[in-house]
Amino acid sequence: MAPFFDESRIDSDEALAALDSRQTLRGLATAGAQVREAVDLSAEGSIERVGGGERPRSVLVASLGGSAVVCDVLELLAEPGSPVPVSVRRNLPLPGWVGPLDLVIAVSLSGRAPGPLALAAEAARRGASLLTVGAVDSPLADVAAQARGVHIGVGRGRSTSRTALWSLLAPVLLGAGRLGIVDVDDRVLAETADRLDEIAESCRPSSESFVNPAKVLAADLAEGVPVVLGDGPLNGVAAARATSMLARTARVPATSGELPDDAAQVVACFDGPFTAAYSGGSAGSSGGGRGDDDDIFTDPFLDGPAAPRLSLLMLRDVLPDRMTREADEARSLAETVASAARDVGVRVSEVTAQPGHPLTRLAGQIATTDFAATYLALGLGLDPAVSPHVADLRGRAG
Repeated sequence: MAPFFDESRIDSDEALAALDSRQTLRGLATAGAQVREAVDLSAEGSIERVGGGERPRSVLVASLGGSAVVCDVLELLAEPGSPVPVSVRRNLPLPGWVGPLDLVIAVSLSGRAPGPLALAAEAARRGASLLTVGAVDSPLADVAAQARGVHIGVGRGRSTSRTALWSLLAPVLLGAGRLGIVDVDDRVLAETADRLDEIAESCRPSSESFVNPAKVLAADLAEGVPVVLGDGPLNGVAAARATSMLARTARVPATSGELPDDAAQVVACFDGPFTAAYSGGSAGSSGGGRGDDDDIFTDPFLDGPAAPRLSLLMLRDVLPDRMTREADEARSLAETVASAARDVGVRVSEVTAQPGHPLTRLAGQIATTDFAATYLALGLGLDPAVSPHVADLRGRAG
């Protein structure tokens, strides 16, 4: 049985204020401002000194938890044309090849995350160049100072990495851009900040459910078990971020994939127990794509509650000005998957990127799904920032 999603909660200022104890919606709405502030803080922190101003032999980036997407975005943007390899590491050991010719980027909002902190310390011991991003007065900042690296602080009021993503990501991209590893500069970041402001405006709490894209998406996602599928590498990163936000913020289990590689494993689920096609091996199944849950004569009190259904969220990129064969094949595959989903009663939602630089397009996709996950939590009556089980886990681990 699907959880109860109350749309009146997400349209009520009083309900939102009562549930959103740490102002998660407000934090997400500051994304554009975070980018602009990060550019200023990067200049103050002498971002031009990254790597000694010289291109490194390789780049290794470390971030985890709510900051994990920083690694994914840098890897995505570097892949098409970076003159040096970019790799990702979440924790020790630091690869043996890292040495004085390499750059290690470590990101942690608090500056105390064990994995990035340990990797930065080991990189410093080996004489590698360091770029760290996090709290100013923190162990991570101390490591960078001792190694004569560059540390970029984050703005005040950044309480969680889930809502401070752009305070962490912008300096990393700006530093990588200065080294020619990614095609990102102040102009691209300004464009991205504007896009984030546009999403924040359209997804603002005062916008009614029927016109607010994030609220509409939240209501759709509440009706099933979400599968988030990106139509390529860019939206694959956005899909992974969306599943993380759905789990951590809305407490909804979700899985993600990227076309074309994950098409088969997603479509295989359309035969399973969370769609109308599932017969459970019963001899009486009609095999026509309708399951018992669609039977108008089913009595939920006698027959039990209906099983939850899959819902498919397709994250789509804008069509290129000139359609290549690869782009046309990707578009066709996405349409085929969506059509197959609808045939077995899977609710299909789509979020399509608006034109712009790859970072700007990605920012719009991430912002929309971040807001949707938060509205989903609030519509379910949950505080998006406070999980008793996570607090208990931390207490036991500590």
